[in-house]
Amino acid sequence: MGQQISHQQTPSSKNIVYIMDLDPLPDDVLLLILSHVPARDLVLHCRGVSSRWKYLVDLPTIWRRKFEHMNRTDILRAADMCRNIPWQRIHVKQPFSRNLVLNPCGTEKLQHWNVKNGGDGWAVENNYCALEGAESQTCFVTSYAWCEKHQVIDLVKEGLWEHFLDVHQPAICISDWYAGRQDCGCAYDIKVQLLAVDKVAVLQEFTKRPDPIPQWNDTTYKQVSHEFRGYGPGVRYVRFIHKGKDLQFWKGWYGARITNSSVTLKCNNIEPCFS
Repeated sequence: MGQQISHQQTPSSKNIVYIMDLDPLPDDVLLLILSHVPARDLVLHCRGVSSRWKYLVDLPTIWRRKFEHMNRTDILRAADMCRNIPWQRIHVKQPFSRNLVLNPCGTEKLQHWNVKNGGDGWAVENNYCALEGAESQTCFVTSYAWCEKHQVIDLVKEGLWEHFLDVHQPAICISDWYAGRQDCGCAYDIKVQLLAVDKVAVLQEFTKRPDPIPQWNDTTYKQVSHEFRGYGPGVRYVRFIHKGKDLQFWKGWYGARITNSSVTLKCNNIEPCFS
């Protein structure tokens, strides 16, 4: 039964079931059909149908075809540069297709962030000035003393693998956006660290404290970005830290507004390694 595809309709309150037995199909045709099945269904359900289906799902062929459907030439090229690429892992986890920072705009309040409150602490508000391309038009807002929060990203858990990180060292790109209220000046600070497996040793670090935003500003967002390259072997985590405060020392939430924080990985810059 697991090797059959059925389709149900309900005309005039009757169920009509069409069943197609896929077992007689040759491997190349079945591979083509399975390449259109969602990745999680392939791994969680199709692999358990039979030993033949398990064999086909575990072949690189089906996963290359899925990336071809997606026009992901960067991943296909990376696969040609790497040995033993875990196809299922990168297709299910999608480490090269998404922002690895959770809750980047505050839509889940302060969930997923480790917080140090200053003044009246952190708050979440709607943007004064829209930020094009943001996941949400909401932002984290700081108070009259430094408000800091951080998030630690486990790169292996998010879909990378040790050999790839150590040998090919894909570019790790970070970005953050900050702004002020029109009537209140503010300060902003960011630090991003690449950590070793012990989550303590810092292998590379980026820090920036831009000039403060003055009172009576235009409220538009400013971006801070950086790309880590050639960071050497051993990186397993990214610690993303930022903080802000207002400069008038006003009670409430008049400090830096921070939103759309991101950590993304690129695989289009790697070099071949056959060791």
